[in-house]
Amino acid sequence: MKKFFVIAFATVLSFQLFAQEKGAVEKNFLKNTRQLIYEGKRSGEGYFSQDGRYMIFQSEREADNPFYQIYILDFETGDVNRVSPGYGKTTCSYFQWGDEGNRVLFASSHLDPDARKKQKEELDFRASGQKKRYSWDYEPYMDIFSANRDGSDIKQLTDAYGYDAEGAYSPDGKHIVFASNRTAFDHELTTEEKNWLKLNPAYFCELYIMDADGSNLKKLTDTPGYDGGPFFSPDGKKIIWRRFTPEGDMADVFTMDIDGSNVKRITDFDCLAWAPYYHYPEAGYIIFASNKLGYSNFELFLVDTAGLKEPVRVTYTESFDGLPVFTPDGKKLVWTSSRIDGKEAQLFIADWDNEYAMKALENAPLREKKKDKLNYHFLPEIKTGELEEKLTYIASDELEGRLTGSEGAKKAADYISNIFSDLGLQPLAENKDYLFPFDFVSDYKVIAEANEFIVDGKPYKLNTDYVPLSSSDNGEVKSEVVFAGYGLKVDEKGNYHYNSYSDIDVKDKVVMVLEGIPEGLDKEKQELFERNISGGYKQMLARQLGAKAILIITGEINNERSKEMVGSAGIISLNISESVANVLLAEKELSVEEAKKNLEGGDPKANKHLFALNTKVKIKTKLERVVKQDNNIVGAIYSEDKDAPYIFIGGHYDHLGYGEVNSRSDEGHKHDICNGADDNGSGTVTVLELAEYFAGLKKENPEAITANLVFCLWSGEELGLLGSAAFTSDLPVPADKIKAYVNFDMVGRVKDNKLEIQGVASATEWKKIFEKKNIVTGFNLSMTDDPYLPTDVTSFYLQKIPVISFFSGIHMDYHTYKDDVELINFGDLQRGTKLASLIIKEMMKPDQTITYQKVKIRKTKGTKGSYSITLGTIPVYSGGDGTGMGVQGTRDGGPAAKAGILGGDVIISLAGKDVKNIYDFMNIMNEMKPDIEYDVSVNRNGETVKLKIVPEAKE
Repeated sequence: MKKFFVIAFATVLSFQLFAQEKGAVEKNFLKNTRQLIYEGKRSGEGYFSQDGRYMIFQSEREADNPFYQIYILDFETGDVNRVSPGYGKTTCSYFQWGDEGNRVLFASSHLDPDARKKQKEELDFRASGQKKRYSWDYEPYMDIFSANRDGSDIKQLTDAYGYDAEGAYSPDGKHIVFASNRTAFDHELTTEEKNWLKLNPAYFCELYIMDADGSNLKKLTDTPGYDGGPFFSPDGKKIIWRRFTPEGDMADVFTMDIDGSNVKRITDFDCLAWAPYYHYPEAGYIIFASNKLGYSNFELFLVDTAGLKEPVRVTYTESFDGLPVFTPDGKKLVWTSSRIDGKEAQLFIADWDNEYAMKALENAPLREKKKDKLNYHFLPEIKTGELEEKLTYIASDELEGRLTGSEGAKKAADYISNIFSDLGLQPLAENKDYLFPFDFVSDYKVIAEANEFIVDGKPYKLNTDYVPLSSSDNGEVKSEVVFAGYGLKVDEKGNYHYNSYSDIDVKDKVVMVLEGIPEGLDKEKQELFERNISGGYKQMLARQLGAKAILIITGEINNERSKEMVGSAGIISLNISESVANVLLAEKELSVEEAKKNLEGGDPKANKHLFALNTKVKIKTKLERVVKQDNNIVGAIYSEDKDAPYIFIGGHYDHLGYGEVNSRSDEGHKHDICNGADDNGSGTVTVLELAEYFAGLKKENPEAITANLVFCLWSGEELGLLGSAAFTSDLPVPADKIKAYVNFDMVGRVKDNKLEIQGVASATEWKKIFEKKNIVTGFNLSMTDDPYLPTDVTSFYLQKIPVISFFSGIHMDYHTYKDDVELINFGDLQRGTKLASLIIKEMMKPDQTITYQKVKIRKTKGTKGSYSITLGTIPVYSGGDGTGMGVQGTRDGGPAAKAGILGGDVIISLAGKDVKNIYDFMNIMNEMKPDIEYDVSVNRNGETVKLKIVPEAKE
């Protein structure tokens, strides 16, 4: 029945929209429409007392004053009394509700010394018979006042020079939200800002909130263009307002929390959508006015509070219909309209059909997202609102977590490039654009027809019975199977030794092992086994013992471990199902579950009962590793001085996508979008904001740019610094011309005023510079020496370039689906960006040296699951096909540096064992001891170089 009603209603509504007279459609929403106010040239903006008996409004009706004044209408008696002083211009009145709801507020310019003079000039102009188009004046003497309902006890609530108006009380009467362009008058304007002020003073309007007595003022918005017309939601938790584009040609409806956070765009209407107001008393939807149907033909529309649906048209009368307001019970609507021919706008009232409105919204189509509506133009000033606007897009679901090489990462790169272009940034060096591409292994592809798994002549099914691991070698093998339990070897000081291979020979055989570690381990053994179960360990151990292939028994064929390595393990590797394993074990009258039970508790003696099988298997594997390309985005602001040094400023813009790599999300959310607002959306928008700031400085005063500033957004950081490593391995400018690199990675969650500055030992001057400039911003700085960091500074430091990295600290949402925009501390993000701008300006000074320092390896305490020794290598994390482990660089003074290992080397053997990939390297490290000399071989420019290395202990 419900379905039939919806279909029937939709059919009726469609018929109404296209077959009925337009006025009849309007009457479905509005009944008994009538003009409410007649006296005066015009009236508008009617708002109600909490009990609905009174309406406060503005009207031009004073004989000696041609401008609006404020009046209260009593619906019981019809009496009208003036509240405002009677001279000057007034607007935007509102009733105070709540326990102290005995006052009203309004904006007025009656304190303007020229108030009466302006009145006379306007009266003389009108008396001359001349006419001009109605427009609103943003009077710099306009302030907000409160008064008793009879107009007595007027109190001034704002006194800043500039336009303060458009105020509204919160439902409890304790707060006032309003609009002001005071920032146009509180600082020295740039040339661009002066032009905007002359053209449109509303450009500087932002929203503010204060207590009802005018105290505790707080700025809520900070974006280019007009923000105004704010109101509270019926529950007082949200603010709704209209936001114009900087040019003022379009506007849309926005909402936010009352602290200025959680900004949400409700309409995307390609026109002026303004004057929004919540339906009372339950805020089920929003009504607003729009000129969607013609430049001067404003009509009323409805939209759902989430902005998910296309707006629904309410009025169909060719005229101005705007500034709609519901009565407190939601049963009537009052709005400003010019629908009477030849008349100026007056207030109208009608009965409101809420049931019809709800059904109309229910049947409205979903809002179509417009991808070409992004704003790329921002002001030079470092603003919280601009940081928030950019991060709201960068960390949105639309970008799907910005995984390197993904469509979401491409959208982020396009957004960054468009902003660079708008700022006038130049390509770096000889590059034709902002893009610096790099290759990476992104995935693998199983060639189905070239894979097979046959047991005693019986073929099994790919992706049902078996699947090759992403780390499998390509090849073919035919041999007997050996069951090696969990396929592990654990040697620890003391009496405990566990070796799955102690009594079996696997040379040239196919090894079959259980996934994971034995069940029923005590806590001590659990920790011990977990340290010996890192990626690829079972494959490496089987390979070292001469096995030709490994079968890993798993309850889920395509599990996380099957895809965890992109590089080759140097051995044919399959996941097989438990049912297939049971077929293989049947020869010994054993099942997988029984085998697990035999091995539970980690008793080493149980390994003596592992065995070879007479069963023969044939395996063929063929994988193709997918090489993709992604881009770093790099743009420059060049100094007029041709010999100027370079300062690089950067951060990574990639993240984890749907948790494909390094996700810490719990199992229930393992593959939710990881938006990475802090990591590293915060760093991305910081770099963009700094680019805007210095691009503005270049336009305003070119001589102030005394260094070539290069702004870099890296991809591939989450995969192992791939983008920045590729860039620095072939720098477009000489390394000795680069004064320093400044990095931002996770800078959006400053807590308790603490900001960490990392890598300060890379140059002798850093501490002094930060001490000097932090006086202005006042952070509680924590300075750490080590420049060998798991972020892009390492790529630059290895080129002997001084580095510094801003970091606001780790948190529980790191690398999870919870790292979203609403958790960002935008106030401190703005302060941190300001500090960075001061640091960069200090670095630009020709006499300010930044002197590179070698930093000795820092021994760190080992933690659970970490290795007890260090070699001081900085790996290249991109996967390959059994080529070893690439070395990006070495820590100065560390074992690798002492051994003579160089950046660009590929480690192919360590401690007498082959190294096929980074997982082999880590697993072998886990078996090594400190202060013992080991052999290490590297491939250097196609030649094998044999060296000796002595690991150092972690303290």
